[in-house]
Amino acid sequence: MEIRGGMELVRDVLDKGLCVDCGGCVGLCPYFRSHKGRVAMLFDCNLEKGRCHAHCPRAEVDLDAVSKKLPGGHYTGEPAGRFLRMVKARAGKKMVGRASYQNGGTVSSLLALAFDTGLIDAAALTDRKGLMPLPRVVTDVAGVLACASSKYMASPTVGAVHEAVAEGFRRIAMVGTPCQVTSVGQMRCDSLDRSETDPVTLTIGLFCTWALDARQFSDLVPDGVDAGAVTGMDVPPPPASVFSLHTPDGTVNLPLESIRNAIPDGCRVCPDMTAEFTDLSVGAMEGDTSWNLLICRTEVGDALVEMAVSRGYLDTDPVDPAQADRLMEAAAAKKARALLKAREDGGLNSEEGPSMFRVAPAVVDKIMNRGRRSLASGRCDEPSA
Repeated sequence: MEIRGGMELVRDVLDKGLCVDCGGCVGLCPYFRSHKGRVAMLFDCNLEKGRCHAHCPRAEVDLDAVSKKLPGGHYTGEPAGRFLRMVKARAGKKMVGRASYQNGGTVSSLLALAFDTGLIDAAALTDRKGLMPLPRVVTDVAGVLACASSKYMASPTVGAVHEAVAEGFRRIAMVGTPCQVTSVGQMRCDSLDRSETDPVTLTIGLFCTWALDARQFSDLVPDGVDAGAVTGMDVPPPPASVFSLHTPDGTVNLPLESIRNAIPDGCRVCPDMTAEFTDLSVGAMEGDTSWNLLICRTEVGDALVEMAVSRGYLDTDPVDPAQADRLMEAAAAKKARALLKAREDGGLNSEEGPSMFRVAPAVVDKIMNRGRRSLASGRCDEPSA
């Protein structure tokens, strides 16, 4: 992992439009701040190496090194990464009715159990004020339930991890998108970090094909819609092809194609759809949004799911093999598209300058071959969300 300074981070990531506002560089020093979906450097910094650069998920990410920080070892390029099992899941009887869950309520249920059993003492989550996502440190189940909804916006949530650490918490859960949890993986690889223990006890990843730049998306909201009054948002399953904003006066549907210009360029080079570098990964269930797809990746995550089922926090069922296959095809296609784009932009295994990603050539070939088959099948055009 080659670590450089803040000025190089600006040159290699921010100035190239690759920043995804994950928050990895926020809250570490006075120089970087996030405001309305954009990260900016407030003052020049003369440090040759900094944690801002070390934590960035778009700067010199050695995917093998990040992968080896979790049980299981090397980065193999499998479509959804390494995992122990995949199940359908939803809030169990102990959690039903406690919040308005957007999908199955799986993430909220798992975090509630983690707090109730003392596994964690804080959680870094994403809240929302109108359209704008807000990183938030919560310390109890009520805080978890207050954040229970999908945001679809790039958010500096990793900054909430830094905030929780600064406040003295040492058993932190982090819920985030693939770029955000990759930043946590970068933190674990950071040679500048002198802490003896990893403060992030539990990572829960969210399936993601893209997020939106909150500032650009705000400009696309129709006149007459009070952005500050938005109560929720959703991307209904195909063939709807709309992005829905829920307000006290009803639902406003925007054509899905109209919002694609608000997708940051940094999303287009993301090779991870299912948040691989986590203990657990959760996504919406295709065809039945009352359930989630839940991927158990580590022993810690799997044990938490088993406990959640036995104590009534979670219900689980087997996954339809055809749906699992469709997820793998979509994840494989995203990997191939992203690495192809990164290579075209000179950001994959560059020998002459900085790279976004470092990946073993044999693994790159494997990803490209599998991804081409997925794209050629006709079943895996770029997913809507």
